[in-house]
Amino acid sequence: MSRLHIVGGNKISGEVKIQGAKNSVLPILAATLLIKGKCVLRNCPKLSDVESAVEILRYMGCTVTFEDDVIIVDSQGAKNYDIPDILMRKMRSSIMFLGPVMGRFQKARLCFPGGCELGPRPIDIHINAFREMGIKVIERHGCINCNTTEKTSSREITLPFPSVGATENIMMFACTLKGKTVIENAAKEPEIEDLQNFLNKMGAKIHGAGSGHIVIYGGRELFGAEYKIMPDRIVASTYMSAAAITGGELYLKDVVPSHLSAVLSIFEKAGCHIKKGRDYIYFKAPEKLKNVKTIMTMPYPGFPTDSNPVIAASLIKAKGTSVIIETIFQNRFKYTSELSRLGANIKIDSRVCVIEGVEKLYGAKVEATDLRGGAALVVAALGAEGETYIDNVFYIDRGYENIEKVLKSLGGQIERI
Repeated sequence: MSRLHIVGGNKISGEVKIQGAKNSVLPILAATLLIKGKCVLRNCPKLSDVESAVEILRYMGCTVTFEDDVIIVDSQGAKNYDIPDILMRKMRSSIMFLGPVMGRFQKARLCFPGGCELGPRPIDIHINAFREMGIKVIERHGCINCNTTEKTSSREITLPFPSVGATENIMMFACTLKGKTVIENAAKEPEIEDLQNFLNKMGAKIHGAGSGHIVIYGGRELFGAEYKIMPDRIVASTYMSAAAITGGELYLKDVVPSHLSAVLSIFEKAGCHIKKGRDYIYFKAPEKLKNVKTIMTMPYPGFPTDSNPVIAASLIKAKGTSVIIETIFQNRFKYTSELSRLGANIKIDSRVCVIEGVEKLYGAKVEATDLRGGAALVVAALGAEGETYIDNVFYIDRGYENIEKVLKSLGGQIERI
């Protein structure tokens, strides 16, 4: 087991290229099952979650190579329509394979997904939507068995909540059905647009991604494509948080500033100076952040729940009291008990987090409880005095490519041991 060793006190400053988006590459990898041919994906981050998705594709019979930041998937030989429990448990988003597997084989057998324990993930939204699309779904012994004989789809599906995963699953499956499928109350995240762009490049006809109304004209012939994955907005917010708590200055390149509007607004309220270009962000933090009275996580374009932990970590040395209200995941604040070990003054009441700014933080031995909570510990440790050891680094590796190397290049004293 590896751990991160961080000696705090150095400013995080310099130039950083933002990796490809984890939450974009995973559904796009799953979508390669929709064709019998080859896809080339560029700007793919080397993450354990990406490796898990590649492992699933290989199990299903695909040939996959992953070199540098390029993944080549040849799905010609895909033959398995089941994904075993051991592979499904490796990541929370493994349910995204349901739509592509159904689209390819008209049947699927998947066990419930694993990953970070942030509270219930509404799998029922996926299942109910698929039932509306004519799929017979049987849940038994922790697995989902699906099959269908229908080849047409001219229906409207209204989601009870703008679920990103359910929106993606419906889009992918609907591509294989003749007729028109309309998704109302669809998720609006940029990753949905990235998936739409990839599917359209494969020959699909989809429009509306980025709005709550998506239309898929199915039954078109799909073929292999080459595509570049969008940059990761959550990783960008993490490195800005590290600069914010240390009073640093960053030039972030290969970003889409509009994807980060809600996060940048919070940093500006905290006293940071921000300049945006077409594909870059200049970020300069004050010596000490100001408090932010209220932050509420919301579906996009609101403040993202995945940025909640790293922003909270950046505010624990701010002047005054900051409040974060979590509306997406009920167990999102598990990480705060570990921040308290570093000296943070944080109180949790259900889904409300109250942060009283402190003068100093002190290094300690802590454990990551989930992916973004682990990143929050890295941010806080960089702003603490002395040495911090972070265990359970495998959580962080699910979403950050070489986080210690990136932060070291920006002036951080951090190593993996």
